[in-house]
Amino acid sequence: LIDLRGHQGGHPRVGATDVVPFVPIKGVTMDDCVALARDVGRRIGAELNIPVFLYERAASSEQRRNLEHIRKGGLEGLGERMQREAGWAPDFGPPALHPTAGATVVGARAPLIAFNVNLRSNDLDVARAIAKKVRFSSGGLPAVKAMGVELTSRRLVQVSMNLTNVEETPIHAAFEAVKQEAHSHGVSILGSEVIGLVPESALLHTAEHCLQLEGFDRSQVLETRLEQAMKDKSQDRSGAARSASSRVNGIAASVSEFLETVSAGTPTPGGGSVAALAGAFAASLGIMACRIGPSKQASSHEPDETRQRLAAIENRLLELRSRFQSLVQADAAAYDLVLRAYRLPKSEAGRARAISDGLQVATQVPLETAVLSVETVTLLQDLRSLVKAAVSTDLDVGIQMGIAAGEGARANVLANLKSQSDEDLVAAGTSKLMEIERGLAQARQL
Repeated sequence: LIDLRGHQGGHPRVGATDVVPFVPIKGVTMDDCVALARDVGRRIGAELNIPVFLYERAASSEQRRNLEHIRKGGLEGLGERMQREAGWAPDFGPPALHPTAGATVVGARAPLIAFNVNLRSNDLDVARAIAKKVRFSSGGLPAVKAMGVELTSRRLVQVSMNLTNVEETPIHAAFEAVKQEAHSHGVSILGSEVIGLVPESALLHTAEHCLQLEGFDRSQVLETRLEQAMKDKSQDRSGAARSASSRVNGIAASVSEFLETVSAGTPTPGGGSVAALAGAFAASLGIMACRIGPSKQASSHEPDETRQRLAAIENRLLELRSRFQSLVQADAAAYDLVLRAYRLPKSEAGRARAISDGLQVATQVPLETAVLSVETVTLLQDLRSLVKAAVSTDLDVGIQMGIAAGEGARANVLANLKSQSDEDLVAAGTSKLMEIERGLAQARQL
């Protein structure tokens, strides 16, 4: 679905599937990951006709060990090296870039943390200068890659980092380095963010340092102790019973944990996160209906077209569900940003701007939730005539969940727009809200 010939973006990339890293976490070695990377790379090259370059521990040459060396010059630079330099033939696949998908980089590496620090500034040169100072390739911190990035929608800049070895440079060390450099430029820190997953040990290391914990034993972590207790208990059960029970209990525990978090008496997660979760549930019910399969009537009439339509809807619902899941956390993070802005001293010059910026983010997240909810409901309604009658009530529940998600998100947008002082942002948000209201009204009528 991605055609790089028409793709524009600020982050370096060489392929639609740009990089596929295999990371040993538990019960697997780095050598296992290297072997897996090579097997997968071979299949991508042979079955998809996409050139594959191996990197990090799986690299076939030293010049390809670092991802940035392969990405140097972007897609165009890699394509030129493949044509002109003998040492840049791919490890697998054809000797030329795929016309739409480019190339794919596959490898094995240690856990990497994507950690960004947002600056209370819109000066990209400052972000770039700080990034140059802290990254290892310019003489900065070991195992740190960094670049300055402009966040146009938020009217600020960030130092975007990859921490490739948190034993050498932990999260708090990277944060402090950026903070010090920012101070030297007369810029303060707005906040930081972790993108994707982060090892538990990295957060514990940061907590130990920042809190100056004395004699702290990581077995004191409640979840660690519980995990061990549950593991010991489960070993006494039969294999089949353990498998079924773990799955059910795991789902119940996850739902219970989220419910407890929502009811904890803290501002986040709140209604926006719950709305996004409702959207994810709606999409999941649609995915279930697709996978159960088409009705006899639909499959008897142009079966190939029906299967293709179901596959397309399922793929889109999978994308929507994934985005809704991200929005659950994004909504909580956005509102936390607003709270931090309101807690700034009223005498601080940038307080009003910080509040406006925070409200803008806190408005954009539920706006997206509402837009995606309308799309989800529309797709579920389309499924009515395609899938088995046995799942019609499941689709009805999904449609109602989708409408609830849209209505809930819409209410959050309205509340945030009332507090927004930037008239242009209010006008843009109100216009978008009118489109959403029309979509929800149509969904309720069908």
